[in-house]
Amino acid sequence: MIFGILKPYPSPLISGRGIDLDFAMLAGCLALLGLGLVMITSASSEVAAVQSGNPLYHMFRHLVYVFLGLVACGATMMVPIATWQRMGFLMLLGAFGLLVLVLVPGIGREVNGSMRWIGFSFFNVQPSEIAKVFVVIYLAGYLVRRQTEVRETWMGFFKPFIVLLPMAALLLMEPDFGATVVMMGAAAAMLFLGGVGLFRFSLMVVLAVVAVFVLVQAQPYRMARLITFTDPWSDQFGSGYQLTQALIAFGRGEWLGVGLGNSVQKQFYLPEAHTDFVFSVLAEELGVVGSLLTIALFVFVTVRALYIGLWAEKAKQFFAAYVAFGLAFLWIGQFLINIGVNVGLLPTKGLTLPFLSYGGSSLVICCACVGLLLRIEWESRTHLGSEEHEFSESDFAEETNHGR
Repeated sequence: MIFGILKPYPSPLISGRGIDLDFAMLAGCLALLGLGLVMITSASSEVAAVQSGNPLYHMFRHLVYVFLGLVACGATMMVPIATWQRMGFLMLLGAFGLLVLVLVPGIGREVNGSMRWIGFSFFNVQPSEIAKVFVVIYLAGYLVRRQTEVRETWMGFFKPFIVLLPMAALLLMEPDFGATVVMMGAAAAMLFLGGVGLFRFSLMVVLAVVAVFVLVQAQPYRMARLITFTDPWSDQFGSGYQLTQALIAFGRGEWLGVGLGNSVQKQFYLPEAHTDFVFSVLAEELGVVGSLLTIALFVFVTVRALYIGLWAEKAKQFFAAYVAFGLAFLWIGQFLINIGVNVGLLPTKGLTLPFLSYGGSSLVICCACVGLLLRIEWESRTHLGSEEHEFSESDFAEETNHGR
């Protein structure tokens, strides 16, 4: 039924050439998904056995999330990029609506002192994950509509912050400082690529650093985290406990690791071993070699996403290019912050590791982003990214060379 409705609009999954995907990007993301499933199964087995009586409890739930993510990826690939561009403002309103709803008592679900989830029986939705992507889509449309204004005037530069600052305030009310930093960082990178002058961009960076400093000073727990992360061993069994246990995991892993499934730190020593600190368990079990290969895989998919944006820009599909750049910067931000926290280079933040950490919202949204990137690559390669183009199967009668 669904495929029948979408048949007039060819996609990477339905075209005259059959399945026509960027297989390099797809393979990299599937490798991360597979690795994530293996590590979550290993990292959560002890906790799951005690909490539910089934050591594979979290693995089965994660498999459901993987299935939903693959469905979301496929569905996203079926939608023309022009449709996303037209829906940008509605998506922005939806993002604001979700961030307000999660703060309403009785709707938002509080976990560890933060109201970040909306609960639906067995599934929790994290609005911040959706909001970050919707902001990227809206901002990409703004950069296309107001390109000259953004590049030449102060007003064009400041207008996006009329939207971004209230959204950042809603995120901080949850509180979700990590998501705020990632969203604002991706937005700043998009504005820079959109042509904002170096002086205005430098001013924005200075203001952002001042804002971060003020926000850290405003909440005692943030300052405590900042002080603790510089010397976690000074309060090893208090505020520095999580980081010291993560560092012990890295030390135990050495070069080749203790072996898959043989982690000691996951046995109730390391809190959140299958979510925020899954990379520490990976380092313990697979060692430095496994950790570096995992980071290399992350680098590959993010660089590939940036190249997809570059190819779209060369095809003069600027909205698609900005979306690809924005999604890449979202991933880069989360990769750097999560791994930085795990190795003790950054203060502890509640940010998941894309594709690897346990968490339904994060995984499904990551997979949807992959579908969007694959659609962008396909449209830029087939030159069918124009909003005015009328799609039909005849457009794909001839084979074209990928050249990538």
